[in-house]
Amino acid sequence: MQRRDLLKTAALTLAGLSSSASYAANKPVANLATLGKAEKFDYAWLKGHARALSSKPFAASVDKVPARVKQLDWDQYQSIGYRDDHALWGADQLRFQAKFFHLGMYATQSVTIHEVQDGQARVLAYDPEMFNYGKSGLRGKDLPKDLGFAGFRINFHTDLVRDIVAFLGASYFRAVGGDWQYGLSARGLAIDTGMPRPEEFPRFSSFWLEQPPKQSSTLIVYALLDSPSTTGAYRFLITPAATTVMDVDVALYPRKSIERLGIAPLTSMFLTGENDRRINNDWRPEIHDSDGLAMLTGNGEWIWRPLTNPGHLRFNAFGDANPCGFGLMQRDRDFNHYQDDGVFYERRPSLWVEPKAGWGKGSVQLVEIPTIDETFDNIVAFWNPETKPQAGQELLFGYKLYWGQKMPIQPSRAMVVATRTGIGGIVGKPRSYFSWRFVIDFAGGDLGLLGKDTKVEPIISCSHGEIEIPSARPLHEIKGYRAIFDLRIPDHVREQIDLRLFLSADGQALTETWLYQWTPPAERKF
Repeated sequence: MQRRDLLKTAALTLAGLSSSASYAANKPVANLATLGKAEKFDYAWLKGHARALSSKPFAASVDKVPARVKQLDWDQYQSIGYRDDHALWGADQLRFQAKFFHLGMYATQSVTIHEVQDGQARVLAYDPEMFNYGKSGLRGKDLPKDLGFAGFRINFHTDLVRDIVAFLGASYFRAVGGDWQYGLSARGLAIDTGMPRPEEFPRFSSFWLEQPPKQSSTLIVYALLDSPSTTGAYRFLITPAATTVMDVDVALYPRKSIERLGIAPLTSMFLTGENDRRINNDWRPEIHDSDGLAMLTGNGEWIWRPLTNPGHLRFNAFGDANPCGFGLMQRDRDFNHYQDDGVFYERRPSLWVEPKAGWGKGSVQLVEIPTIDETFDNIVAFWNPETKPQAGQELLFGYKLYWGQKMPIQPSRAMVVATRTGIGGIVGKPRSYFSWRFVIDFAGGDLGLLGKDTKVEPIISCSHGEIEIPSARPLHEIKGYRAIFDLRIPDHVREQIDLRLFLSADGQALTETWLYQWTPPAERKF
């Protein structure tokens, strides 16, 4: 499968499939049909199963999906709805219900879904009666009896129409916060992302949904991951809220050495924004699910790296030891900056990764892929351990994922709220050489304590070129400060330039650290 097709699979939930019209029919089914006998299940068993599987050669899933199912177009696939009366736990008066995705279009690999009750697991049987086939042209009676499911979504008792979590495609999953808006995705694992060879996409081949106690607001989902390079056992404790929290435990069992392992990978989309107008043919001012990568390093430094849509694939590695957290954020919440009254980019959730224990040495890695299409997720961020995984190892990781607008921790210093760029020089004076201007706005923190006579300085560094006309001045409209500087680049410099900036007063840092990468244009008009 090509990367673009796989990412479009993950995008199906975002486009509205998971919240399509429900199809109720009389009373809920008390118990869904199951296959085979019940078997003992817990996380220890799953880890043992994943370890045993890793000692065997990888076996790709058998493709049993009929051509007529694969050939559904977008509208046909969107018209397939899951019947509410067949929701898992729909008749049990629990706070959670599960509903399943039908195979079709890009979602053509079936997954096995189990229900776990009292430590016993049973496979849930696919039944055409679970679905209303709408305008798809499919008829349930003509489909294979063992067709299977593409994935599942979860509803919470506060709103049984809109779902709060969806797992669909490879190891992709999404969640919402209090805005009920899907946006970026997370993955179980990333392998060889951004390398000069095809990326490997591990997939969740089996899931176990544990029936929660009646008054529980936390749902436990288990998953088995499989790929040519590794197997894995996953446990998700999912607690819906204004900021939805997933407590994740991971056990990986590599089949072979892995050059670039991505732990807690996040996948998002950035097409165009105030700092990057390479794609400027759309009527909307900004189009992105996330506008920056935030990092809290092991030594306590907050870093903000605005996202871009580069002309060529761009890879960054931010070295660290025992990181405190990282995430892809949507900081800009102003509708006027997007003007999209259909998909509401200003409501898209941010996603923060918080390690539960020390992860040792490694790097937060960021991959930015060129795109001309907002349906293509072109941003990936993950943790890459310094030590490369080897066959036969057990690798254990634990972390929490926070989905929503409000994260569990924020910088105590002022944060970057906008990055803008454009031609440099002094207005009213003829330009005799090319330079590029950078304008960075900060708000929050202790900026409100600064008196009018306090000298605030921008501390700037660059990997190439010369900094000109640096300044920092109050920006009363946002109760913050604006830093401005020009970058003069020698004509022979063609490679990307690394920039770093923060504001300081009398040697005290006032803001988080702004990092940026900029590539000089080939044609430098001034």
